[in-house]
Amino acid sequence: MLRIALATLRARGGAFAATFAALLLGAAVISACGVLLESGLRSALPPERYEKAPVIVAGRHSVDLDVKSADGSDYRSSRPLPERPRLDAALVRDIAAVDGVASVVPDRRATVRLVAGDRTVTGANGAAPQAHTWSSRVLGGFRLVEGHGPQGSRQVVLDADLAARAGLRTGDGVRLMTSSTPLTFEVSGLVALDDRRTPRQSVLFAPAAAMQRLAPRSGGAVDAFGVFTEPGAPASAVTSGVERALAGHRAAVYTGDGRGEAEFTDIAVGAANLVELATAIGGNVLLVAVFVLCATTSLAVRHRRREMALLRAVGTTPGQLHRMITAESAAAGLVAGVLGCPLGVGVVYWLSGQFAGRGLVPPDFRPVVGPLPFLAAVGATVLTAVAAAFVAARRAARVRPTEALREASAEPARLGRGRLVTGGVLLALAVSVLGLGLGHRTDFLTLVGLANSLVLLLVITAAVLGPLISRAAVALLTPLLVRTGVTGWLAAANSRARAARTAAAVTPLVLAVSFAATVVFTQTTQLSQAADEVRSGTVADHVLTSPAGVPTGLAERAAGLPGVTAATGVVRSKAIGVGSLLGTEEAVSLSAQGLKPSALAATADLDAREGDLSALAPDTVALSSTAASWLGLGVGDRARLHLGDGTPFTGEVIAVYDRGLGFADLTFDHDLLLAHTTAGVDQSVLIRSAAGAADDTARELAALARAYPGTALSGALAVDAQVAEQRAMAWVNYVVVGVIIAYTALTVVNTQAMNTASRRREFALLRLTGSSRSQVRRMVRWESLTVAAVGGVLGALLSVPPLALVALALTGGPAPTMPVLGWLAIVGSTALLAVAGAMLPTRLMLRARPVDAVGRKE
Repeated sequence: MLRIALATLRARGGAFAATFAALLLGAAVISACGVLLESGLRSALPPERYEKAPVIVAGRHSVDLDVKSADGSDYRSSRPLPERPRLDAALVRDIAAVDGVASVVPDRRATVRLVAGDRTVTGANGAAPQAHTWSSRVLGGFRLVEGHGPQGSRQVVLDADLAARAGLRTGDGVRLMTSSTPLTFEVSGLVALDDRRTPRQSVLFAPAAAMQRLAPRSGGAVDAFGVFTEPGAPASAVTSGVERALAGHRAAVYTGDGRGEAEFTDIAVGAANLVELATAIGGNVLLVAVFVLCATTSLAVRHRRREMALLRAVGTTPGQLHRMITAESAAAGLVAGVLGCPLGVGVVYWLSGQFAGRGLVPPDFRPVVGPLPFLAAVGATVLTAVAAAFVAARRAARVRPTEALREASAEPARLGRGRLVTGGVLLALAVSVLGLGLGHRTDFLTLVGLANSLVLLLVITAAVLGPLISRAAVALLTPLLVRTGVTGWLAAANSRARAARTAAAVTPLVLAVSFAATVVFTQTTQLSQAADEVRSGTVADHVLTSPAGVPTGLAERAAGLPGVTAATGVVRSKAIGVGSLLGTEEAVSLSAQGLKPSALAATADLDAREGDLSALAPDTVALSSTAASWLGLGVGDRARLHLGDGTPFTGEVIAVYDRGLGFADLTFDHDLLLAHTTAGVDQSVLIRSAAGAADDTARELAALARAYPGTALSGALAVDAQVAEQRAMAWVNYVVVGVIIAYTALTVVNTQAMNTASRRREFALLRLTGSSRSQVRRMVRWESLTVAAVGGVLGALLSVPPLALVALALTGGPAPTMPVLGWLAIVGSTALLAVAGAMLPTRLMLRARPVDAVGRKE
C-alpha cells in the first residue's frame, strides 16, 4: 500500500497541492508557536549587575493563588507580577546570620529620566535608566573606567554607553528627574562592564545621600540583597540556609543564571505573554487546520471515486484502501512538516519583532531556537494529516466496485438521516448556548466564552446541513439568475442539481467569513467602546501627560495654581485576583488605576452603577462591571487581591462602575497604588478649572509643564494611550484572522478548482451543442457568484449571534461595532477567491477542443 500511495502522490501531485499547502502553512505556524512557547518557558539572561554575587535575594516575581477547577479539585495558578517587588531592609540581619555568609550588600534602585535640554535621553533598548546605590557596584561586572566614585549628595557615576547617548563626560552636569523637577548632579566618573559590552539596561550609580534625593518615597525598602559566601562554603548549603531564614517572607533566592531573572524583571512578564500568545495562536491554527484538512482531503478522495471503485473491482479490500489513503496523507504531512519548519523560523522572527514593537515582549527579545518545537510541529502535522485522511477514508472504503463502470452519478436528492439528526442536534445545541448567553448577560467572561463556542457550533452545523442550506439558498436566488438569460438559468439548474458540490464550495467561505467577522468585530467593538468611554468619562478640561510618565510632584503643584478646583495624578498598574468562568477558577490580571479620592468626581466620570465612588480610601476599591463579573463581587463584599508588586490587598468594594474599558478594571486610592509601582510616576494629571478660568489656567499649566521637560498639555486624555494594550491584543487577534483567511483561501481555491476541473466533459458537451466559450464562462461566473453570495451571507448571519453576545458583554446592548469597510474586506476577499478559483480552471479547460475533451473520463 505504501508503494501505491507514493506512486499516487507522484501521478496526482496537482490533486494534493492544496492539501500539501495547508499542511505546509500549518507546520510553519505551529513550529513558530512552538519556538515562541519554548522561548517563553526558557527565557533567561545572564546577570550583569549581579554577576559577582553568587547568591541574590529578591522579591518573588510571580504570585501563586489557590483556585478550584470545574470538578471542585484545588490547584495552584500562577501569574507574573508587572511591578518589581521590594523587600524590607531589616532582612539583612537574618541573611547575614546564616552560616557561610561573608557579607550582604543591599541594592536599592530608582527609575530616573535623564534630561538633556528639552529632551529625555532613553537608555539601552529604549528603556529608562536605573539608578543604584554606589555600594552595590561590587555585586556586578561594572568597573570604573574614568574619573572617580561619587561622593556626597550631588555626584553620580554613569555607564559609558549612557553618557555617550547624552553627550556627557566626566565633570559635566547631568539633570535627572524622578518625582520632582530635574535635579542637577555632577558626573564624577564613568563605568563599563568588564568586557566593555553595552549593558542591557542603562545604569547610573549614586551615594546613599544622592539616592535619597532621587527616591525620597522608597523609605526603608530595598530591591535585592547580594550575598557573598565565605571561602570554602558550599553555595548550595548557603542557599538552603538563606531560604530557611526567609521562610514566611515574599522573597526568593536566585543563583547561577537565575540571577538574571532577579535583575531583569521584564523578562518574566514578557515570557508569560509569549506563552499565552503562542498557546492562543497555535490552538486556533490547529483547530482550523483540522477543519480545513478534513475538507480538502475529503474533496480529493471524492474526486477519485472511480479510481477507488476500480481498485475495489480488482480485489482491493476496504482496509487496504483505508491504509493507502492514510499512507498518502502521512507522506504528504511528513514532507510538509519538514519543509514548513524553516518557514516557521522566519515567522518567529517576524512575530517577535511585531510583539516587541507593541510592548508585549522586551525590545531585545531573542527567540530560543531548539529542536523540540520542530519535532513537535512535524509530529502534529503528520497526525493532523492522518486524522483528516481517516475521516475521508471511511467513505472511500465503502465505495462499490460498480462505481467504476458509471459515467456519471447523481447526487442523492435528500440528506441522509444521520446528517439530518446530527445537524438538528447541533442546531439545538447552538440555540441552547445562545439562550444560556442571554441568561448570563451580566457575566462578561461567560458571555465571551459562550460566543467563541457558539461560532464554532454554528459553522459545524452549516457544514453538516450544507446541501440542504445550499438548495434553499439557490431556490431563493433562482428568480434572479433566470433573469440574466440562459447562462443564469443553467447556473441555477447546475447549483440545484449538484447541491453537495455547491455546499462543499460554500462551507469554507462560511468558515472564513464567520470566524473573521467574529474576531475582527469583537476587537472593533471593544476599541470603539473603550474610546467612547474615555471621551465621555473625561470630565477634566486639562490633561498633563508625558511618554515616560509624569513626576508625582506635578499634580500637587497643579492643584495649587489659581483657578484650579481639582487635580489628581493617574497612576496605572495591574492587580491579580481569582476569576471564575463557567465554574472554573483561574488567576486573572486586571488593569488598575489610582486617583485622588478628593478630586475623582471633579476630573473623571466612571459612571457608577452601584455604590459611592466618593467613599474611595486606602482600604477600599471600586470595580468595573467587567471586573465585578470576573471576581464575582458586588458592593459591600471584601475583595482579596494582590497588587502589582505582589503585596496582598483586602478591602471593601465601595462601587461598581461601567467605564472600565476606557479607564481600568479596578480603581484604588492614588497614593496606595503609587507606592506599589516600580517607576513611582503618574501616567497623567487630570485638572479641572473653575468656571470661566479655563484660558488663564491653561497658560499657567503650560508654564508649569515647561519646568518638567517632556511634559505636554492637552484638553483631553489621549485615547490611543489609554487603549494601547487593547490595541496590541487586537493586533494579535488580527494575526489569527490572517491565518484563518490564508487557510480558508487554500480551501476555497482548491474546492472551486477541483469542482470545476471535474466538469471537463460537461463543458465539452455544452460546446458541441452550440454554446460558445463566453457563454460557458458566464455560466461558471454566475455559479461562482452564487457560491460567493451564499457563503458571504450565511457566514455573516452566523456571526451575528456570537457578536451579539460579545456586544452584550462589552456594551450592555446587542449591537456590535461593524465598520462597512471591514465587511467589504472580509466578504470581498473571500468572494474574489471563490470566483478566481472557478474561473481560472474554466479558462484553461476551454482552450482544448471539445471533441478531444469529451472523451476524457476524469
